[in-house]
Amino acid sequence: MSVIKEFKEFAVKGNVVDMAVGIIIGAAFGKIISVLVAGVVMPPIGVLVGGVDFSDLVYVIKEAVGDTPAVVISYGEFIQTLINFIIIAFVIFMVVKGINRLKRKQEQAPPAPAAPSVEETLLTEIRDLLKGTSLN
Repeated sequence: MSVIKEFKEFAVKGNVVDMAVGIIIGAAFGKIISVLVAGVVMPPIGVLVGGVDFSDLVYVIKEAVGDTPAVVISYGEFIQTLINFIIIAFVIFMVVKGINRLKRKQEQAPPAPAAPSVEETLLTEIRDLLKGTSLN
């Protein structure tokens, strides 16, 4: 089997196409969540915490000398990234929870009508028999 034929079979398999669509939609969803967090969620949180930004926190290992920059451990960036991750994860959780709630409402089918009682079934049979016989 030629390499081109094998690649063609691989590329057009349903799983590969589904995965590609999932990745593209996932990237677009990631952008939506990023804008939601940055534009809607973070401003109120920034007001609540007084605009605290941890990214400037560093531990200096070696001071700057002349043109040589200081050697630092930027633990503040890690803390800020961790806080951002927790906020984004919570927002995604809330969005997925809302979507699942909408799905459950759509999936709830109206209850099936109750089966006719024995009396109703017998009366229906009698009616059908009377329709079938001529009263002449």
